[in-house]
Amino acid sequence: MYIPKYYQVKDPEEIREFIQANAFGTLITTRKGRPIATHLPLQLKKEQDDYFLTGHFAYGNPQWRTLEETDEILVTFQGPHAYISSSWYEQENVPTWNYQAAHVYGTARLQTEDELRQDLVSLLETYEQHRVKPVLWDTLPAEMLEKEIKGIVGFKLKITEIQAAYKLSQNRSAQDYQNVIDGLRTEDHPASYAVADVMDKRRP
Repeated sequence: MYIPKYYQVKDPEEIREFIQANAFGTLITTRKGRPIATHLPLQLKKEQDDYFLTGHFAYGNPQWRTLEETDEILVTFQGPHAYISSSWYEQENVPTWNYQAAHVYGTARLQTEDELRQDLVSLLETYEQHRVKPVLWDTLPAEMLEKEIKGIVGFKLKITEIQAAYKLSQNRSAQDYQNVIDGLRTEDHPASYAVADVMDKRRP
């Protein structure tokens, strides 16, 4: 990923927190020389000194068959993004786009059925445990789970490299920076509000 120095994120823990907060990623491999991608909920896990991404495909999705054949897999994660009008700057300039993104590279293998089960247990706990009536693995009918698990294929990706860019007007003056935040909050779009909030929290 092309990352100008203003926008490069170097803190590994900060990047990991970003991935966990924006865990619906895009997994990219190649099949017969053509790039293919699937959008998936992913879990970031640590084992000893290594980090992994885990997830699963529908069995009918041919991409899972490319995982162990691909030398290097790319997974991208996207945070909030928004158009930035140059009318918000004190001096004349061109419009741009603010965003947060991370790219993860690694190699993958397929999970065993036991590993897949444990991964699904963890996935449900992550997204259900705070609910009034959580739908957890142990609360679902065993017969239904046995049927459904046959329709998916789990995988585990060992991370070899992570890159991240937060393009959030860091190269602008303090006044322009505030003007961008204020301008975004006048836009009628949730993503614009989200970028404004991120910029406010990350104020230089």
